[in-house]
Amino acid sequence: MTTIRVQGDHALFLARSTPLPCPAAGLAIARFALAIAPHAHTFWLPFDPYAVETHLRQWGKNVITMPDFYDVCIDCGHLTNPATLDFIHTRPAPVLAVNAPSGLCADTGVAQKSCIRADWTLALGTLSAGLFTADGRAMCGEIWLDDLGLGLHQHPENPIAQLNAPQPLPPRPHNTHKGSFGDVAIIGGAVGMSGAALLAGMAALHGGAGRVLVGLLDRESAALLLAAQPELMLRHPHDVITHHATTIVAGCGGGTSICALLPSILEHAQKLVLDADALNAIAHDAALQKQLCARPAHSTVLTPHPLEAARLLGMRVTEVQANRLQAAQTLANRFACVVVLKGSGSIIATPASLPDSQPRINPTGNARLAAAGTGDVLAGLIGASLAVGLDAQRAACWAVFRHGEVADQWNESRTLTARELARR
Repeated sequence: MTTIRVQGDHALFLARSTPLPCPAAGLAIARFALAIAPHAHTFWLPFDPYAVETHLRQWGKNVITMPDFYDVCIDCGHLTNPATLDFIHTRPAPVLAVNAPSGLCADTGVAQKSCIRADWTLALGTLSAGLFTADGRAMCGEIWLDDLGLGLHQHPENPIAQLNAPQPLPPRPHNTHKGSFGDVAIIGGAVGMSGAALLAGMAALHGGAGRVLVGLLDRESAALLLAAQPELMLRHPHDVITHHATTIVAGCGGGTSICALLPSILEHAQKLVLDADALNAIAHDAALQKQLCARPAHSTVLTPHPLEAARLLGMRVTEVQANRLQAAQTLANRFACVVVLKGSGSIIATPASLPDSQPRINPTGNARLAAAGTGDVLAGLIGASLAVGLDAQRAACWAVFRHGEVADQWNESRTLTARELARR
């Protein structure tokens, strides 16, 4: 039996949830149950399509089908009675879900009102996309994969996504200088929002860009910028837009002031990250949308959160969250850009017209990132990875993974602020 613990360091394909008839499934579930709870004696299986009970009883374990005292609940799916689900949630015994917790859509990650919150989820044969995005991350607990010896996680039929895996940045040769690693220009920071541009600039600086220029829309905040991070170079926004070698990050704290600059930014930026207020402006302007679609392939990354994505697509947030993979791919196709749909299990989608366009679901990150400014940090980090030479897809994949990885490694006793995230 080959068992792989899913931690984000494997390039794994994700398939649609399909019942997998395999005689080895029951044995795999029983073995895993004993591995996670070696001292458990009583197992509750409300539903047992895999004949797990046979193996557990052979090993001297007590298996019950009606709720009473039990050490572990094995959720093999198809539990729909709200009373049963509520009963499970009131008991202290841990829950092992098979393939996906009952009440969770394994394809989209959307949880019903009544949904099992598992401590472990054992995927059999293949991994489903919904385990890693939307509600899936919270409901599945620790995810493990048993490929049952079939190897389908590496070569599944009709995969719909991949897990985003860490990708190293290109090595930095010794005989180089600051010009070797590109310029990033941050354009944003309108009145009252200069901190957003500062955070994006700090992230680009710490992310490896050779020089970081900040075109503040509120020029009176320049003293704050220089005091907080003197390595950042203050410029007038118009002075950096037409510089052909500069990667531009536009929209962080841009307010409505960014609107007037977007036609020029879309025309001149060699590489471009559009975030926040830049996305809101594009959502309401057909001419800007046309300009965006005309940009060269692999030159532009959009970083919407679900509300911004909904505005760009002309739909409700609930519709975006109901199928995050589909929403991200639709955005990528519509605007011919790489799209990072932020949230639990961020999606990196590439236009279907480009090679290697299968979307990625990012496995790193946690609720510590649900704080003001962390999106600005991500935009700056993507800008830095574009500036050092990665194409739009690789830049987005690297930055999103690293952004979440910092949160995963953060000391639980300390609050993670956007400023500390950018520095780390």
